[in-house]
Amino acid sequence: MWPVMRLCVRMATSNGRSGITRQLCSNMDQSQDGKSNPKTEQQDNKPEEPSILVETEGNITMIGLNKPHKRNAIDAEMGQQLTAAIEAFEQDSTATVAILHGIGGSFCSGYDLSELANPEVKPQSVILQRGGVMGPTRRNFKKPMICAISGYCVAGGMELALMCDLRVMEELAVMGFYNRRFGVPLVDGGSVRLPALIGISRAMDLILTGRGVRAKEALEMGLVNRVVAVGTGLGQAYNLAMSIAKYPQACLNHDRNSMYYATYQAKTIEDAMEYEKLTANEELLKEAVYGAEQFQKGVGKGGKFHDIKKKPLPEWEKEELAHELNEAPTSKK
Repeated sequence: MWPVMRLCVRMATSNGRSGITRQLCSNMDQSQDGKSNPKTEQQDNKPEEPSILVETEGNITMIGLNKPHKRNAIDAEMGQQLTAAIEAFEQDSTATVAILHGIGGSFCSGYDLSELANPEVKPQSVILQRGGVMGPTRRNFKKPMICAISGYCVAGGMELALMCDLRVMEELAVMGFYNRRFGVPLVDGGSVRLPALIGISRAMDLILTGRGVRAKEALEMGLVNRVVAVGTGLGQAYNLAMSIAKYPQACLNHDRNSMYYATYQAKTIEDAMEYEKLTANEELLKEAVYGAEQFQKGVGKGGKFHDIKKKPLPEWEKEELAHELNEAPTSKK
């Protein structure tokens, strides 16, 4: 699935190729004599794919926004599905890091305005949803989440990206609060998280003007953490997730939570310091003692970051090692 996904992203986001992609799609739908393609008719009868696709690869969970015909715009139902997917990741003891990404060339174009324009929908009921409009945007998560940004990451989609801990942006992608043009307010944490990330002056610029930000500028202002080639966003986000997942997780999440508390909740620096100290519980200290013992054995010395995590041996290798130990001659006293 990964090669196909990357190919789709490249086709949809490369400069000047969007027209070619549309032309290829239209050529598939119709034969040269203008008759409909029976394969296309069969595809139309297929059941609709879910709006949220979840995949797991080891201890990494990938959550995909899957509404490419609307650039992954999120309506209320899709927001609830995203909330359920993230909560399932948080409750999964085998999952350590999640990646949020968009399928079909764009990350997310924001809230589906066609739903807001529906006269039967009450705007207040949408905005006042407890968890958030776009998903669980009004709280911090229990474990790290990385956002892989491709194509458009705008309006509420940008708020989703800000909701994540880290952001990996493809070089031709664009971010911005495009909702400014239509008078749609930020209600999913955009005006709260952005000043904390890049400072109030730069945040005011982006929020008041609604202008788009390209990858180079986004990296320079600290809005994103990595800029990568077109079509490699998900793969590079996965590599970043793996580099985080290899560490002792109790310590990692303690430090992560302490940073969020100091940034958003602490009343004073003394309050933040006290929180950092008191949340270093017994489980965390056991992990630290084990790490110190490993260091004494030579693991990680010289600033090395590889081979710091035990790798499970396959059964055949365990049997081979046991056989070698049994065959080894005992030393004479």
